[in-house]
Parts: sequence; structure tokens; C-alpha cells
Amino acid sequence: MKKIIIGSLISLSLFSCTNEDYENLNKDPKNPAEVPGSFLFTNGVKSLFDQMGNTNVNRNVFRLFAQQWTQTQYVDETNYSIRNRSIPDNHWNILYTKVLYNLKQAKEFINKDPKLTLGQKKNQTAYISIIEVYTWQQLVDVFGNVPYSQALQGVEGTLPAYDDAFTIYKDLLLKITKAYSDIDFKSTGFEKDFVFDGDHTKWKKLAASLRFKLAMRIADADPSLSKTEAEAAFAQGLISSNQDNFILRYESNIANANPLYADLVLSGRQDFVPADTFVDYLNNLQDPRRSVFFDNNKVPYVGGIYGSFNTYTDYTHIGKVFFKPDLNGNLMDYSEISFLLAEAKERGYNVSLPAAAYYTQGIIANMEYWGIDSADIATYLAKTNVNYATASGTWKEKIGKQFWIAMYNRGFEAWSVWRKYDNPALRLPAATKTPVPNRFTYPVRETTLNGSNYNQAAAAIGGDKLQTKLFWDKF
Repeated sequence: MKKIIIGSLISLSLFSCTNEDYENLNKDPKNPAEVPGSFLFTNGVKSLFDQMGNTNVNRNVFRLFAQQWTQTQYVDETNYSIRNRSIPDNHWNILYTKVLYNLKQAKEFINKDPKLTLGQKKNQTAYISIIEVYTWQQLVDVFGNVPYSQALQGVEGTLPAYDDAFTIYKDLLLKITKAYSDIDFKSTGFEKDFVFDGDHTKWKKLAASLRFKLAMRIADADPSLSKTEAEAAFAQGLISSNQDNFILRYESNIANANPLYADLVLSGRQDFVPADTFVDYLNNLQDPRRSVFFDNNKVPYVGGIYGSFNTYTDYTHIGKVFFKPDLNGNLMDYSEISFLLAEAKERGYNVSLPAAAYYTQGIIANMEYWGIDSADIATYLAKTNVNYATASGTWKEKIGKQFWIAMYNRGFEAWSVWRKYDNPALRLPAATKTPVPNRFTYPVRETTLNGSNYNQAAAAIGGDKLQTKLFWDKF
């Protein structure tokens, strides 16, 4: 990735003024009017990974909402106060401007690039569409109704209307299906594909898996559409190993390090410890992932009290692997798809294996991703409170708990698992006893600058409140 970014930056700076080319004297080399579409794609994708993976409390509090981490001295966010730091505004702005707008421009420049063949343009545009669909789903799943059809218009559309969240989902299903179909094996994609290194098959698996994820998210909102779309995506071929995971390989340098490195190491701060909610569940299961997820400074492992002030030295610390600059970013993986397949089977969808097999596959995939020994995996799966046949609870309780554990370090998905399955049980924060949020409130800026459309959107979803449920969260 470093070579891609540096190469793109060099290409942007190669503007020189000569006697034969006076026109360039009127160009600003630091702010070019047009840039390569590949550069904008790279920047958009990296911005997406950085935003979803960081733990800066001004921008990303999903690990806290999922109650997998808690705070030490500043506890507003674990008590669900998110307006003081403008967290909704920052998340909204980053996904709209640094991700979606960059991707929109990337498509425009790619389609105008005379050096690209029609096949290359089609493939590159399909790749971009996949990332766009992923990003739009994040926005909907955080806020509910959002600007969509009138969004990203720049100065020509500064007051966009909000679209209905379910309507957006239906359109995303159409777009991801088209992106899958548009990938052409006869042509190449990006010359430097830092995601899948030009492997069209893996891009297709990502597209199908994203379609499957969208379909499963709406299983309680529209069971018929969910079943149709999920089965169609399954037939296309989903992520089938950890080698297919949608990851970003960060590097051992500050410029391209995992954002956690800046938050946990370069900041010199000690703001987070694993939450007692998460630690207690894993202790009860004697989960072998504890040796990775947590440091061994406290044995037995002791989680910080969720939503309370915690003295850093009194509690178990975050595992050492999360302090490494080259820790991979991860936005979709084999474990996630496996648990969704287990749910699909329980709902009677036409997928190949029994729910128990997919559930077990999900646990194994996650443990292998984190390097857990095969013998420890086998021992864990044999436990009566882990084995699908003997673990207590409904299928939602069984899948929900293990799915939530597997989404460690993917805070947004862990929070979404809890919202979708209502499992496992989370705690009320110690200081305020405020219920766990179901969404973010809209950005303050929207209430002041786009007030009419904001008011309509807030009324349509049932009120701009943290406890307002999204359209797919029916139970």
C-alpha cells in the first residue's frame, strides 16, 4: 500500500513549467483539478478502514457501545453521551466526504481516462461500487434515514433530503448485484490493487458476501426479500476462508500504521481497558482467545467496570497485538459470513450445511484468524456451554453470543450483532444506567443547516433519539 500511495502522490506532483507550456503556470500542483481515479479509490478505501478501525473517542466509539472495551478516566462515551465531542458529526463527515465523495470522483475520473480500456473501466467502477455499498450500509445502520439520492452534490445540493432507510437498502441490493455481474475476467482492474491484488474472484466473493449480509440484516423486516436475496448471494459464492477476508494490510511505519497505533501508542495515553461485560463472558467460557485479546498483567483476567472510572493498573489490559502498527484492518471476514449462514439455516433458507456446522465454522475461523492452537480450539468446541447441541438458549442466543465475541476489534459489527440478535445481555453503564443505544443521533450541523429535511427524517424514524430502533431491528 505504501508504494501505491507514494506513487500516486508523485504522479500528482509532476507538474513543471516550461517555456513551451505557459498554461501550467496557472495550475496549483498541490491542489490539482483532476487526480488519477486509482488514487482517489486508494484514499477512499483507506479512509474507510481508518474510520471503522480507530478508537479515537471523537470519531469512533463502537468498541465502547459493544461493551468490549471501557474507559478509564473519561467516561462520557461509555455512558452514551456522544454530542459533546460531536461524534455523530465526525463519523458522518468522514464517511460522506473522505470515503463516498472520493469514490464518486474516482468513478468520474476513471470514466474519462483515455488510457483505460472499456473493460478496465468497468472492473474499476465495479470495485468502487462494492466499497460504496459497504459504506452506505454503515451510514444507514448507524443513523437510519440519511441523505442518499440527493447526497454528494457539492455546492449544487447543500440541503439534501433524507431517503427512507429500507428504500436505500433495496437500492444497495440492486447496486451490489450489478457490481458482481460487471466484473469481467477478460480485463484487468486497478494496476495496483492493494485490497485483493487484482484477484477478480475475491472481489466477486466480497460482492456476494455483502449482498448476503444486506439480505440477512433485513430478515425480520422483510423475510421474503431477505430469503430471495440471501439464497441468490449464496449461489454466487461467498467468502469461504480467511484468505478471502476484506482486510487492509497496514505497515510498520507511522504514515501507514493501523490507526490503533496512534490511539494507543503514539498518544501516550491509557484511556481504555477491556470491559467487565466482555471479560466476564470469556472467563465463564474459559475462552482461549483471552491470551490474544487481553494482556497477562492480571491473572485471572479482570475487566474494567463498564461506564465507571477505572484505574488503569487495577485491570486487565488490551492484548499486545493491538498495539502493533502493522495489525491488519478487517471489515468483513469468514467468521462473520459463517455466523450469518447459521442464522440463514435456522430461518429455513436454502444453504448447504446445518446451522451447527456454520456456527462451529464461525468459531474456528475466528480462532484461526487470531492464531489459536488447534488443540485449544477443539477443547473449546467440546464444552457443553459452547457446543451448539448442548449450549443453552435459543438459536439467537447461541449464535448472538459467539458472533459478538468473534467481532472483537470490530466494534461496529459487535454492536450490530447485539442490536440484531438482542444477545448477549449487555450491562447498564455504572454511572448513569442509560440503556444501550440503538443508533447515533443525527449531527448537530444537520439540525441547524438542514433543519427542514432533518425534522422530516427524525419524524419518519420515530424521533432522533439514541433509543430509536432502526427499521431492521424489529425485536
